[in-house]
Amino acid sequence: MKLFRRTLLVLLVVLLGWGWHERENLWAFPDIISAYTAKEYCSCRYVMNNDAEYCRGYVKQWLPTDRFSDDVVSKTITVIGMGRSNTAHWLGQRQGCRLQP
Repeated sequence: MKLFRRTLLVLLVVLLGWGWHERENLWAFPDIISAYTAKEYCSCRYVMNNDAEYCRGYVKQWLPTDRFSDDVVSKTITVIGMGRSNTAHWLGQRQGCRLQP
């Protein structure tokens, strides 16, 4: 039983050490979900001129998004996921879509 507890303790320390080492990447991860979804949907919908339903399926991920907004008039996509919001806007046929800062 002592060996089991020691092994768990060592694994916990290793996991915490790895988490501390990768803290910047782990902190950035939630932004990736909404940014990827907004940018790729915008490109699928307005650059490639695909159907909205097809593009929703194209960008669907294992981690769901909280809110999704497609403003067809301004060609702006806003996605909120994991507490972070990102917006992509269609600039034109030659420029494509860009994430807004």
